[in-house]
Amino acid sequence: MNTIKSRPWKATSRWIRGSAAIEQLDEKYDGSGLETPAIAYFPDVPEKLYQLLQWLPVLEKLNTTHPVAIVLRSPRSLLALREITDLPLVLKRRFDPLQDFYYEISPKIVFYMNNGSRNFQSLAYPTAVHIHVNHGESDKLSMVSNQVKAYDRVFVAGQAAVERHEKKLIEFDFSKLVVVGRPQLDIPRPVLLPRSTATTIMYAPTWEGENYSNNYTSVDKFGVDVVRAALNTPGARVIYKPHPRVQKSKDPLMATANQAILDLIATANENATTSAYHQVVDDGDILGMFEAVDLMITDISSVGLDFLYLHPEKPLILTDRRSDPDALHAEAPISRVTPIIDETNLSTVDEVLHDAFTSDKMADARGKMRAFYFGNDLPGQSLNRFISTVDRILLERAAQLAASPTHSASSKPIDD
Repeated sequence: MNTIKSRPWKATSRWIRGSAAIEQLDEKYDGSGLETPAIAYFPDVPEKLYQLLQWLPVLEKLNTTHPVAIVLRSPRSLLALREITDLPLVLKRRFDPLQDFYYEISPKIVFYMNNGSRNFQSLAYPTAVHIHVNHGESDKLSMVSNQVKAYDRVFVAGQAAVERHEKKLIEFDFSKLVVVGRPQLDIPRPVLLPRSTATTIMYAPTWEGENYSNNYTSVDKFGVDVVRAALNTPGARVIYKPHPRVQKSKDPLMATANQAILDLIATANENATTSAYHQVVDDGDILGMFEAVDLMITDISSVGLDFLYLHPEKPLILTDRRSDPDALHAEAPISRVTPIIDETNLSTVDEVLHDAFTSDKMADARGKMRAFYFGNDLPGQSLNRFISTVDRILLERAAQLAASPTHSASSKPIDD
């Protein structure tokens, strides 16, 4: 038997080679010698990097005044991220090296972009200000979690987010909520979708979530009807930009509907003119596409609110997979100022689209709703508010540490 080619040998060989490569990453990205008051902590796999990427331009801007480093726990995430940013990256796969690193550099602020369970390993470091920023602003159920009680501050976009927390949480210190607007949307983005002489309709649905209560997608229920109606709109160019996790969904209904949408677009393109060539966009920053979009159709997610922030003058249509308008209006205030696609009007989606273009009666109401979600900030002001808030928190924490020698940032407790 040739042991060199045996299956056990190959498996062991891959494991040894993989371990050596990971250890090399540990050494190369151990963070030694870094002097940074701010850490962006991201413990998850590459499939969730979109949560961090939304904040990356803001962190890079903050880095011009306060050095920022990104701490990762996944080697694959680090390999993906190092192709995207020049911010210092640190890999700490295990708990003890993570804590050793924190005690070595004494960060004053740690940012968290999601509710990942491994956030709590970072929260063990006692003297930093731990700030939850989340990865978007939406009315999804997952936007409010009892986990926020563990953080020192919770940055939110505006009054809608404040009220969302007030409705859901019990025995929470609401003084932890800090309104900073939507700084991610104040960063100029590369234009990723060229304008067209055709009217551009974007359908940008979310994914199905982890469970029923957090499922807001329209793909499996309305997606085919929405895209068919959009394709039948005279003079329209259709852009299908699903959430990154839609195309990889293992839900048979999602996969079937997604494929049917792809087939519809492919068939339509057989006879489309160049200006009205329809597109399926798998990746790329959706914010860099909004300028060329004339009508947005989306689900309850951050997409609709981001579109509202940047373009309140443009028509917006939302979906409701549960076809329960009272519940939707209570859960998602934005739905009160937009047309809704649900089971009751699925046969007339083309009319809903036509009315949104020809008689947009909700433009003024959308402007007021934008202020409810984001305040009255003009572009650029949210970013300035975010940075000034970080400035203030850093100064306050430095003063607190200086005034109380017992709160040492460099003395790691010893386990018995």
